[in-house]
Amino acid sequence: MIKVGIIGATGYAGGELVRLLAAHREAEIVWYGSRSYIEKKYSDVYQNMFEIVEDECLDDNMEALADKADVIFTATPQGFCASVMNENILSRTKMIDLSADFRIKDVSVYEKWYGMEHKSPRFIGEAVYGLCEVNREQVKTARLVANPGCYTTCSILTAYPLAKEGIIDMSTLIVDAKSGTSGAGRGAKVPNLFCEVNENIKAYGVASHRHTPEIEEQLTYASGEDTVISFTPHLVPMNRGILATEYAALKKDVTYGDVKAIYDKYYKDETFVRVLKEGICPETKWVEGSNYVDINFKIDPRTNRIIMMGAIDNLVKGAAGQAVQNMNIMFGLKENEGLNLIPMFP
Repeated sequence: MIKVGIIGATGYAGGELVRLLAAHREAEIVWYGSRSYIEKKYSDVYQNMFEIVEDECLDDNMEALADKADVIFTATPQGFCASVMNENILSRTKMIDLSADFRIKDVSVYEKWYGMEHKSPRFIGEAVYGLCEVNREQVKTARLVANPGCYTTCSILTAYPLAKEGIIDMSTLIVDAKSGTSGAGRGAKVPNLFCEVNENIKAYGVASHRHTPEIEEQLTYASGEDTVISFTPHLVPMNRGILATEYAALKKDVTYGDVKAIYDKYYKDETFVRVLKEGICPETKWVEGSNYVDINFKIDPRTNRIIMMGAIDNLVKGAAGQAVQNMNIMFGLKENEGLNLIPMFP
């Protein structure tokens, strides 16, 4: 059994890690780390775990945890993982960080967008960007995996095949995305109160959202072109889900069959990417509670543009599910172990 430690186990992503790993046949959680609930029973924090998880929450002592765990998940705010990372920890255990601390290779870009000094830049080069469908081979041998963000997972996977094949003009890419409120975390914030969110939709982080450079960097690698995007996220009154609608100019004349063949080339053997039938648009309700990404596209010959669409559950494929998928790859397990989750409906 893989011994697993979770720091930040009582946040939304951490709670989702617990839910997934509790049903994982090859993993055992040995540390439920939570600075806010030390010595409180985990099931008293999340009542859905009553008579399933009997353990108490522990602190966030990574040094002590490294002696107990084969892998540590850090579902923590930006800056925490980088502030405690050292060679002594990495020499004893593997790390999967769900924050942005090791996602961006240029430390100056990270510091600009996140407004903080990076505390362990020496590990950025080693960290593998854990987008499983793209970097699977690098993940297999990694000690440190940077688990991608939720908006970025959906946005990158939706556009990746066309960027890789040089079909779209990367200077024209626009990403319009919507997210449920769990993407903002479990902390108490006035903008996330029911009366503030219900019966409302709003844009936020306009021209300034932190996931922008992450999307740009990864699509630059894919396309070989310096990619600068317009990215606008929106908050919608639902618990889970991300829908990304992306627009780009076509660099050549293509038919539906041409584009479908490109998506099939990259995703036909991917368990968790579903390229939908012609004319079917992705919807968040059909991926909720699962690790699936639903993708489709529409060519608009009138404007010489292509509209690409993707939907994920932000807490599963956008966070905890992808983290477990990375763990499975790192330890040579079946990639879908613990992730055979049929989407919930209604």
